[in-house]
Amino acid sequence: MPLELIKEVNGVPQVEPLTKLQKIHFRSLQPGCDYSGKYIQGKLSHISSLTCGNRIATLNVGLQEQENSNSEINTINVSFFGKLAKDCAKVFYKGDTIAVTEFIVLSSSSTSRDGEHCLVLKAFEDLPSTVYVYVKSVRDFSTQPMSLVSGSHYAYTPLNKLKAGMVVNVYGVVKFFKPPYLSRGTDYCSVVTIVDSTNADLTCLLFSGNYEAHPMVYKNGDIVRFHRLKIQIYKNETQGINSSGFASLTFEGTVGAPITPRTSNKCFNFTPEDCKMVETLRAWASANISLSSTLVKLCDVQPMQYFDLTCQLLGKAEVDGASFLLKVWDGTRTPFPSWRVLIEDLVFHGDLSDIQRLQNLTVDILVYDNHVQVAKSLKVGSFLRIYSLHTKFQSLNSEDQATSLVLEFHLHGGTSYGRGIRVLPENNSDVDRLKKALECARLTANQCSDDTGQLDYEDSFPSSSGSVSLYEEERCQQLSATILTDHQYLQNSRLCTILKQKAPQQFRIRAKLRSYKPRSLFQSVKLHCPKCHSLREVPFEGDLDIILQKGAAKTPNTKLQNASLYDSKIWTTKYQGGRKVAIHFVKNNGTLPLSNDCLILIEGGTLREIQKLANNFHSVIPVKSGRKDLEVLDLSAPFLIQGKTHHYGCKQCSSLRPIRNLNSVVDKTSWIPSSVAEVLGIVPLQHVFVMTFTLDDGTGVLDAYLMDSGEFFHIPASEILNSDDLQQSMDTIMDMLCPPGTKIDAYPWLECFIKSYNVTNGTEQKICYQIFDTTVADDLT
Repeated sequence: MPLELIKEVNGVPQVEPLTKLQKIHFRSLQPGCDYSGKYIQGKLSHISSLTCGNRIATLNVGLQEQENSNSEINTINVSFFGKLAKDCAKVFYKGDTIAVTEFIVLSSSSTSRDGEHCLVLKAFEDLPSTVYVYVKSVRDFSTQPMSLVSGSHYAYTPLNKLKAGMVVNVYGVVKFFKPPYLSRGTDYCSVVTIVDSTNADLTCLLFSGNYEAHPMVYKNGDIVRFHRLKIQIYKNETQGINSSGFASLTFEGTVGAPITPRTSNKCFNFTPEDCKMVETLRAWASANISLSSTLVKLCDVQPMQYFDLTCQLLGKAEVDGASFLLKVWDGTRTPFPSWRVLIEDLVFHGDLSDIQRLQNLTVDILVYDNHVQVAKSLKVGSFLRIYSLHTKFQSLNSEDQATSLVLEFHLHGGTSYGRGIRVLPENNSDVDRLKKALECARLTANQCSDDTGQLDYEDSFPSSSGSVSLYEEERCQQLSATILTDHQYLQNSRLCTILKQKAPQQFRIRAKLRSYKPRSLFQSVKLHCPKCHSLREVPFEGDLDIILQKGAAKTPNTKLQNASLYDSKIWTTKYQGGRKVAIHFVKNNGTLPLSNDCLILIEGGTLREIQKLANNFHSVIPVKSGRKDLEVLDLSAPFLIQGKTHHYGCKQCSSLRPIRNLNSVVDKTSWIPSSVAEVLGIVPLQHVFVMTFTLDDGTGVLDAYLMDSGEFFHIPASEILNSDDLQQSMDTIMDMLCPPGTKIDAYPWLECFIKSYNVTNGTEQKICYQIFDTTVADDLT
């Protein structure tokens, strides 16, 4: 075998394949000698990148002898060629101990430096050479020629088979992710949403105190393997979280790309079956998933754009406690002059002379809030991918120049749309392409510098001179209290501009909530018909009791009792003139179910009686006796009561059918409200919050209408009237969006989508606005 991995347990190799061979010390190596039956051994001191010059793969490493560390000749260069080089590149790690047999020694053309021996040892399969790597666990082996200790067998669960409480191993294609960010505690958090060939998706929320332990996802379309992922249900959605021993591998999702795992773990198990799984997912994703890339080069950026940027960090500086400067480049030049931050009074890390030589190939990016800590930890020279970077125009004023526009780059606070920063490894394919572009750009910049001489640094770049207003700085730095759920292509519009536009249109805004109506939040809950779009008030208990008392005045028809659908019982009250109450117990396949699965129909009941029954039975329908069948009592009252939840129907749009139609309901234990409404000819009404928000962005003020069933506040409108806790949560949210007793300058910013529409009232026509596809940030709920 050209490459063999020798597993070590407590530092002792499990097998000794070199006992019959003679070990050669580095100082004894001579060019031209025969080293058959001999081997050298040492620790990898450095590993170069795999190259393919003249179509032959080459891997160069430095090997340090451990026994003779004080010797003048304690390090040699070793070159591997061909398939052996490719295999070694996949398993070599700095610090590993390796042994090499069947090699040749040549003189090096370089001079001795830093203790390196001026000899080159070469190994390739044709000799045939064999390389032994001593590891503490099994590693990646995507090639057949490796001889490995057999790894554990792992079973992988399809995403459509996941159940709460399971701890599973899964594969998936990344369709959305958030790079690791500092959570409210001490851990970093990352979010990865994956999909597999079952078309089921899973959102995974991962926590770790080690930033590098998170999955190394760099773009949508990457493929991940998660081991020991725990499944739970959160807000009625299946979710994955890391459990004890959680581990991940990430692979590039491009068909035909090398299958090289990305992980911070030095040892892991990877089999040919895993290889096939990655290749299968790649092929499936390329045929079934459309992943639009948001990667943009600096030469292609436009104002008011959100995009991802792959770049190299040239310098950094802390501006203040809430913002941080990153100077980056990608080898291309922006189509517009870019804004510059004055760095005279800042502690700047980076080579200013190098930045000066590159002139206007660099851009300044200001990062805010939760991204500052990550920005501080970045090393100058590292390669970055910055997600959801925002560009916008800013006017530049100076005493000796006319007003001009410059392009600003901002990474706003928060993690919406995956906003964040990730360091890319040197061997990333995008980094390889970037390096080539940077090399060409640097060569061009140096030639221009030699030809024209150095320009004055301050004259080379436009300077902001502090021209960005405090209003704009606050807008960029402060986190939004709301987030957008769609339409990222829309750019921000000022309210003063929106108020001049005709309707209908859609806009994206960033404003503050100056005031809202109604102030009594229980008054904001209405009943909405999705068919005719009418609104009606939710009946108060007193009004509802009057409606039910009118129904109770009618005597039940004894001819309609004990039908095939139900069994009936009649009670006579002791008071109220001996009022008769009929209760009909709906059967399931001819038998009466248990009370917690049973639907009952009640004739002549009062509100108090119905509420008592609703606490003991699955569902209650108030009914009355018709000529030939039982009928729904009155759509002014609920057509279905489940616990404390009342379901109403639209009087205008419904065409009531007899109660016997309940026979056509398939599931007579769940009694789903929509199914009951459908068979009874009822168009169900939806509980919604209806409010008016007065929004102010400093350029204008407008009233926007909010109609929400629960998506905006994360609170179901159908439940809030019966829950003191939900009412308290609602009050808390509104106090955070519009803090009482506080100046509007201290209010949080709200990022919203609004749409305009025309309303005609008699002969008068006006434009109104409605909030849509916006939700309160999770931090507030």
